[in-house]
Amino acid sequence: MKITFKINDKTVEARTGWTVLETAQHYGIDIPTLCHHESVTPSGACRLCMVELKEGNWSKLVASCIYPVKEGITIYTETERVSNVRRWVFEMLLSTCPASAKIRQMAANYGVASTRFPISNPDNKCMVCGLCSRVCEEVVGLSAISVVDRGVHKKIGAPFLRPTDVCVACGCCVSVCPTGAMQSFFDQVRGEPSMRLTQLTRQSAQEVKTS
Repeated sequence: MKITFKINDKTVEARTGWTVLETAQHYGIDIPTLCHHESVTPSGACRLCMVELKEGNWSKLVASCIYPVKEGITIYTETERVSNVRRWVFEMLLSTCPASAKIRQMAANYGVASTRFPISNPDNKCMVCGLCSRVCEEVVGLSAISVVDRGVHKKIGAPFLRPTDVCVACGCCVSVCPTGAMQSFFDQVRGEPSMRLTQLTRQSAQEVKTS
């Protein structure tokens, strides 16, 4: 079954279950996003993909990566409201992840070259989108990576911030990371070889003790 609606006043067709972002990508319509990957469940974490939805006499901003298409709606990707939100998101990302070349380039492409927000960690690349955690769980079938803590203290690491032997070093987390941050986190998740050996030794000793 096909669903018909409009994007930027152009009539488009989508399959049942598609999101606005998926439909836009199918038609080659640009909507920026960092946290979206077709291999995992969308989360709407980065909010760069915000678009303006108009239905009847009212409108609202929605995250296109998680908003399902509906018959008869109209989506606009470049309105003043959308541009304003997009600029704020880019400025926040430039403040949070100043070391990410990918974010700086994307922001520049949309006319954002600086941020009014303070930069607390000039070396940070991670936007804590959770894409690495989701691909580990949903695609690899493991839970070697977690989003730990809450609010402004959220960060990526191994569960309970302890190096884990669950990681199989498949590299999926590194390949889907949109900012290049996961490359530097990899050893923090797996631990240094000596740390992994110590952990495995302790685990084996515990198994022997309880057997």
